[in-house]
Amino acid sequence: MNKFSTIDYVIFVIYFIVVSGYGYWVYSRKKKASISASHDFFLAEGSLTWWAIGASLIASNISAEQFIGTSGQGFAVGLAVAAYEWVAAIALIIVAVWFIPVYLKNKIFTMPQFLHTRYNETVSFIMAIFWLFLYIFVNLTSILYLGALAINNLIGGDMGSMHIIIIALAVFALFITLGGMKVIGFTDVIQVLVLVIGGLATTYIALTLVSEHFGLGKDAMAGLKTMFKDSPEHFKMMMSKPKPGAPQAEITKYLALPGIAMYFAGQWIVNLNYWGCNQYITQRALGANLKTARTGILFAGLMKLAMPIIVVIPGIAAYVLYKNGGLQQEMASGGHFNSDNAYSAILGFLPTGLKGLSVAALTAAIVASLAGKANSISTIFTLDIYKKHIAKDADESKMVWVGKLTILAALIFSILLTWKDMLGISGEGGFTYIQKYTGYISPGIFAIFILGFFWKRTTGAAAIVGILMGFAMSVLFNNFAPALFGHETFLYTAFPNGKGGWEIPFLICMGLSFLFTIIAMVAVSLAGPKINPKAFDIPKAMFKVEKSTMALIIVTLLLLTMLYVKFW
Repeated sequence: MNKFSTIDYVIFVIYFIVVSGYGYWVYSRKKKASISASHDFFLAEGSLTWWAIGASLIASNISAEQFIGTSGQGFAVGLAVAAYEWVAAIALIIVAVWFIPVYLKNKIFTMPQFLHTRYNETVSFIMAIFWLFLYIFVNLTSILYLGALAINNLIGGDMGSMHIIIIALAVFALFITLGGMKVIGFTDVIQVLVLVIGGLATTYIALTLVSEHFGLGKDAMAGLKTMFKDSPEHFKMMMSKPKPGAPQAEITKYLALPGIAMYFAGQWIVNLNYWGCNQYITQRALGANLKTARTGILFAGLMKLAMPIIVVIPGIAAYVLYKNGGLQQEMASGGHFNSDNAYSAILGFLPTGLKGLSVAALTAAIVASLAGKANSISTIFTLDIYKKHIAKDADESKMVWVGKLTILAALIFSILLTWKDMLGISGEGGFTYIQKYTGYISPGIFAIFILGFFWKRTTGAAAIVGILMGFAMSVLFNNFAPALFGHETFLYTAFPNGKGGWEIPFLICMGLSFLFTIIAMVAVSLAGPKINPKAFDIPKAMFKVEKSTMALIIVTLLLLTMLYVKFW
């Protein structure tokens, strides 16, 4: 395996200087005029173009979770994990057409603000706390851990170097984040270019490695064809339901991606909640006008269709190589096999120069996500907790100062949590860890948003029931349902998890939790007043789309249909 050379370090340093320098330039241009204003710091109000919004959405989304976690799932499961990317394209269309008009019409800047405007302060405060815990304990920590793990494996470092990398990533993200949302948005354009170019280079090398291993020379297309032939089961979008007595490996795959059933359950909740009800994501569009926000979101949706090329294919290539006697040493960390090592295992074989570019791409993905998540934490804490409950008379400069302090505190806390993998991220795979534990609260969140958007009768009392019911149902179905109700009912089928217990696929759990939460919220709302003065009344004209926007939607849907027909 090649080690880092001087040219690799030079390329990486150039990337660091370019991103940092550009960020400082954006920051300094309007330092006195705008950074002191809280809405400009948190939202870059009115200054992000459609391409900056789209690029920032992708840069913030394609993090260590995708490069490391999704490639790990590509190794373990195959192309079926691309469902998270491809369903996201449809989710982004729904968000652009129906969700964003609601936010912009009501001048919504944070998700807790939406809940306060639509329901009441109690709902807003509860969810602000929920989001802060989720973003810090699950998202920031997993991004830091997975990113540091990949880079550390690549350079062959020990636990000491792992700690240094964690701190370095956090400091780099801190530098970007303290400039405010505008700096994040425009530097994300560079981050996307780097991660796409570096990601494509990694995919190309992965395919040539496969072709070389099978004696076909350095031919990427030959490598792709060989992968199709050698491991056709890794190129199927639909997992078959395991039959009794099936191997545990087959059952584990189904638990992660339960075939067509997930398309009627959690897959939509995951994507619509992530892209439409998530401060971390929607924040990019909330400061723009409707046309700009829509175009940027749809541009991101179109780019999502291509993401599996750089985040899934390298994982499948690593699987084919490992299966045929290669990468045995590279897939282990600390002496133990870990599927999350798939991406870094491929990176280790990159030639001089390309290795530096690809590590820069990986770093870009990690830093962009850390910066975006830290800014969202800062926005929610400052606008929805500090300003409302701690210092109601705080001026603009004080709020920006508190926002920056919150960013610093969040990053320090996430460093401490990842220092010894305290959350056990490495135990079940980073991607599964994030999706599973985010899924404990996403059914309730999505329920209160979707009913709040489109059913005027929904009450504040119903929203509180939704929050609590969604979490309680998630705990029930993920942990206790098989023992209480049996391994198979008309609602679900549980499978042995290889750890002495039984599990329902977590995406099915999310769908069931959402269903019962909706039923409970509807019942509570029907028992309340018939007229809700806090319901939104959005002009129908805001839901209409222009011809150019419709053309973009049609192109996205046609490409998506072709992909599913090909890999069904």
